[in-house]
Amino acid sequence: MLVTGPNGAGKTNLLESLHVGTQGFSPRTRADAQLVRFGRDAARVALRGDRAGVPVELEVTLELGSGKRAAVNGARLRAAEQLRSEVATLVFTPDRLVVVKGGPGARRAYFDRVLGRLSPARSGLSAEYGAAVGQRNAALRRVSRGLSSREALAPWNEQVSRLGAELVEGRTEAVELLRPRFRERAGELGLAAAELAYEGTAPTAAELEARTDRDLERGTTGIGPHLDDVGVLAGERDLRAFGSQGEQRLAVLALLLGEAELLEERRGVRPLLLLDDVLSELDPERRRILADRLRAGGQALVTSASANALPGEPAQTVTVEQAVDGTSRAA
Repeated sequence: MLVTGPNGAGKTNLLESLHVGTQGFSPRTRADAQLVRFGRDAARVALRGDRAGVPVELEVTLELGSGKRAAVNGARLRAAEQLRSEVATLVFTPDRLVVVKGGPGARRAYFDRVLGRLSPARSGLSAEYGAAVGQRNAALRRVSRGLSSREALAPWNEQVSRLGAELVEGRTEAVELLRPRFRERAGELGLAAAELAYEGTAPTAAELEARTDRDLERGTTGIGPHLDDVGVLAGERDLRAFGSQGEQRLAVLALLLGEAELLEERRGVRPLLLLDDVLSELDPERRRILADRLRAGGQALVTSASANALPGEPAQTVTVEQAVDGTSRAA
């Protein structure tokens, strides 16, 4: 589906609402209040479709001061973010280039989300590990101030070591599964010799104990997967430092397309793809390649200010216009 209309008409808002309605949160902000229109105290997204031929209805309601509610086929969920385990949605926005061009934290967060989508049972693993590291850091500060003994670090050393090992194992598995599909899709888009590199190692409890003095000086845990990075490469070039913005864009697209294929294999259903302003910096040949790949399966929504930006005939075209009162209208 091609979503077209002039700049500022609300194309991105439409994609954002679809992400909120299928995942329970915005890809743009974690501040739910920013999703409610100025002057209003509530917002609602209701979607109807099918999943593997079975009808599905999704609803997310946001009320200022009352939080967020979500339901699937009329059954209320405990938390809106549980929608992620019901429906798979992947999104590309221009700011997603941070996955390649940003610091290690952006890539860690991205691949931890990939792990959660591939293995929902491990979706909270990164947060659990981060909480354990936070508790160890707090214990380090208490020890350094004389408010606690070094022995108080022992249980947190064990916790950080155990959860760190699980996180490294999960990240390694996710990268290994995604790597061949990333290579193929990147090569198809013209990014040669694309590669993912991850060599994380979790510290043992003994290693954490051995560096206690150094960690006490800094007040933080100085080893562990919270400091790891995942290399996104083209040949021997790290695309973060030595890639053009065009190559970085192709790499992010290849990651998304590769993960979409992987999720389809795992879940039996192609994820919904939301691609915002993905065509603006692609040459005509790469636009054609991307269009052919999107038509190969699943549902994808692509936004563009130009109705002719997507090669070939889209299955459906939606035009977004801004009404006199400032709201957006799709036709």
